[in-house]
Amino acid sequence: MALSDISRVEIEKAIEECDRLGRDAFLKTNGFRRARSYFLVHGGGQYDSKAIVGVAHGFLPGERPLTPDTPGFSGGAEHAARLLRRLGFLVVEEPGAGGPAHDELIHRITHLKVNRSANHRSLYKPIALLWAMGRAHRGEARLLPWTETEAALKLLLQRHGRGERLRPDYPIASLHRDGVWELRDCTDPVTTAHGDAGVKRWFTTNQPLGGLAEPVYDLFRHSGVTRLAVLDELVGTFFEDLDAAPLLTEVGLGDVDPAEPQTRSGRAPEQWLLTAAEYERGCRFVEEREAKTHGRRRTSTTERPLRSRTARYLVLSRSQGRCENPGCTGQPDDVTEDNRPILEVDHVVDLTRGGRDHPSQMVALCPNCHAVKTRGRTREALRETLLRVASERHADRVGGAAGGGPPC
Repeated sequence: MALSDISRVEIEKAIEECDRLGRDAFLKTNGFRRARSYFLVHGGGQYDSKAIVGVAHGFLPGERPLTPDTPGFSGGAEHAARLLRRLGFLVVEEPGAGGPAHDELIHRITHLKVNRSANHRSLYKPIALLWAMGRAHRGEARLLPWTETEAALKLLLQRHGRGERLRPDYPIASLHRDGVWELRDCTDPVTTAHGDAGVKRWFTTNQPLGGLAEPVYDLFRHSGVTRLAVLDELVGTFFEDLDAAPLLTEVGLGDVDPAEPQTRSGRAPEQWLLTAAEYERGCRFVEEREAKTHGRRRTSTTERPLRSRTARYLVLSRSQGRCENPGCTGQPDDVTEDNRPILEVDHVVDLTRGGRDHPSQMVALCPNCHAVKTRGRTREALRETLLRVASERHADRVGGAAGGGPPC
C-alpha cells in the first residue's frame, strides 16, 4: 500500500501508541530520532511527524511500519507533513517547549495571505480571526460545530465587510492551511481554499467541528501582549481606512480592555503585570509595527497618528501601578472598577512632533502629573526628566529579560 492509503484512523492509533509508551520509548522502539522541522499538534500534545506517519503505516492491513530509511519516505513538507495536513491535522514548524514557537505562530497570523483588489484587501480572514480572538478572550469553547461558525461569520461579513460574499468557508479553509485553525471530524481530506462550489460542498458534506488551533487559542486566551499585538496588526493593516470600532465591539474586543482575559462574569482579574521576557517580546512587536507605521496618519474627520495598544499596555505594566514622575506629589489612592491604578499613558515627545510610539519614550502618569506635563509652566523641564525616566525604565525591563525575570 502507498503512503496515501493512511487515514486519520491509523494516525490516531500511532498517536495512542506514542502516548502509551512515551515519546522517547516510542521513537527508540521504532528507530526514529526526534523531529527537527515538522511537528504534529493534536489534543494538546506535540508529536514527531515522521515517526507518527511511519508507525501509522504499520496499522494498515498487511503492512509494516515504515522505517526512517524507507526509500522515498521523509518527514519533510512533501511527505509526512503534507500527508498529515491533507488529513486535517495541524502541523507546525520550529516548535518551542511543549508547543510551536510563540513568535512563529504570531508571524503566521500577522502576515496573512489574502486576496487583494486594486483598492483594498479582503476582510474574510481578519474578521474570522478577530471573532475567534474575542471568543478566546472570554474563555468560550475553542471548537464549534460548522453551523454555528458559519452563522456567526456570515453576520459579521454582512455587517462589517467590504461587500465580500457571505462565504465563511473561504477564510476557514485558508486559515486551516495557514496552520492556525483546526478542523475535526472530517470524513474527507480538508479542502483547499481555492475554487467555489467545491469548497462550499466540502463544508456542507463534512460539517466539521472547528476553531483556533489549541496553541493559538491558548496564546489569545492567556497572553495580553499577544492579543494586543495581533489586534494592532490586524486593525492597522486591514482597517486603516475603515472604522473598526463597531466590529471590535461586536466581537468583544472593544468595550473592555482587550489586554485582560475576561471571566464568565465579565470582570477582568488583576493579570496586567508582566515578566521581563513578556515585556521584551511586546517591545519586539511594537518595533515591528512601528517600522511600518511611523509618521503615518489615520484619516477620519481629522488626521490622527496611528497608536499602539501594545505599547500602552507595556508601559502600564512597567509602572507597577505607580506614577513614573519621580517628583510626583500625590497619586490618587482610589482605583478603577477593575481594581487598577488611575494612570494615564503619555508620549513624552508628541507623535506629531516626531516622538516614538514606543515604551522608551512613553510614561505612566497620574492625572495631576499629566496635567503639569501638558499645561504647567514647568512642563519643558518635566518633559526632559520624563524622557530620561522612560529610557531608563525601559532599559531596566529589557535588561532583565534574559533570564525571564520575575513579574514587575
